[in-house]
Amino acid sequence: MNSALLKSRLIAMNFLIFAVWGAYLCSLGIYLGKVGMGPQIGSFFAIQGIVSLFMPALIGIVADKWIPAQKLLGICNALAALFMALAGYMGMHYGDSVTFAQLFPFYAVSVAFFMPTIALGNSVSYNALTRAGLDTVRDFPPIRVFGTIGFIISMWIVDLTGFKNNYMQMFVSAIWGGVLAVYSFTLPACPVNGGKSSASIVEALGLRAFTLFKQKKMCLFFIFSFLLGMCLQVTNGFAGTFLGDFGKNPVYADSFAVKHNIMLSSLSQISETLCILLIPFFLKRFGIKKVMLISMLAWVFRFGFFGLGNPSDGVWLFILSMIVYGVAFDFFNISGSLFVDRNTDEGIRSSAQGVFMMMTNGLGATIGSYCASAVVNHFVYQPAAANQQFDVMGGWSTAWYIFAGFALVVAVVFAITFDYKHEEERKH
Repeated sequence: MNSALLKSRLIAMNFLIFAVWGAYLCSLGIYLGKVGMGPQIGSFFAIQGIVSLFMPALIGIVADKWIPAQKLLGICNALAALFMALAGYMGMHYGDSVTFAQLFPFYAVSVAFFMPTIALGNSVSYNALTRAGLDTVRDFPPIRVFGTIGFIISMWIVDLTGFKNNYMQMFVSAIWGGVLAVYSFTLPACPVNGGKSSASIVEALGLRAFTLFKQKKMCLFFIFSFLLGMCLQVTNGFAGTFLGDFGKNPVYADSFAVKHNIMLSSLSQISETLCILLIPFFLKRFGIKKVMLISMLAWVFRFGFFGLGNPSDGVWLFILSMIVYGVAFDFFNISGSLFVDRNTDEGIRSSAQGVFMMMTNGLGATIGSYCASAVVNHFVYQPAAANQQFDVMGGWSTAWYIFAGFALVVAVVFAITFDYKHEEERKH
């Protein structure tokens, strides 16, 4: 397979993986609020973190030891699509009276099988590019851009059709997942190591990726990955709801930022597509430490601009927040994934990507969801419920400033403690 065709195949895979996610990630909170499950939004986003504590790592072990990653990608997507469709059916059948107990179990199982597909997609891409003699740092980011494009297209579909307000967003996700499930079985084959003799139980079970925590460099990297994972989940869970709450004020109700808050949010993903292309230059020029530090500072601005802006004369601050999101997300997620790939052996690469996902979308997302929910409930929803005159948007601003302060503290501590030298990275 020539390199152009290979890249096209991987582009399609990345497009579909993130289209599955984009159909509901930024709009689910809007739907849940409309069916009376606003207080449970944190639980719906936290489950992504809970399943990511073990599913990406376990699926990565299976991919390394027994089932090729591309086939496992297809199996996981088929199951995720099935259960997401069942969640959509529950929403359709029960309408606005759907309950948490009726919707959440199907959604949770779907998410459990979807979350490992991001790491599996990375493994398929890195393996195929490496075997074709291509440079993953140079060639993967332009491929990964199309994952973000898929996410954006899904967001626009659910916004322009009005599906952001109802269960139909789940059916959109299920359709994308079904297509990806079939396509995955046609992707380049990935190696498995099940036939090799193992020197220990750790080797036999494929748990060697967890020994990376013994290395100071990797241990610190994973710890800060966890902390940045907390930041990511804040905007996933509450950005759309925050923008929608401006609609309670007649001054802002008819503004574009309120009526099409999902499309406005998609500027974040558009920024991603541009920032991904900058990663090869920044990684080779500055190294992983400076790139991750830039990401952390970008999170400070992301949250701060939200706290300062409004849909009228302050909408430019929202736009700036969306722009810096690309730096905040890509310079951490994509660069971190490449860093893990370059600092692990071939035999544990899928497992190591699973561990990275566990720390970011697992521990980080779980704790981040609950902490963010606690902050928002304390400063926004509880005072609003107790006092009709309470300034809801003022409460939101306070919450965003707290999130910005957290990101700033993480950045300062990281700059002091992570002493990884860029010269070492060049040797890999």
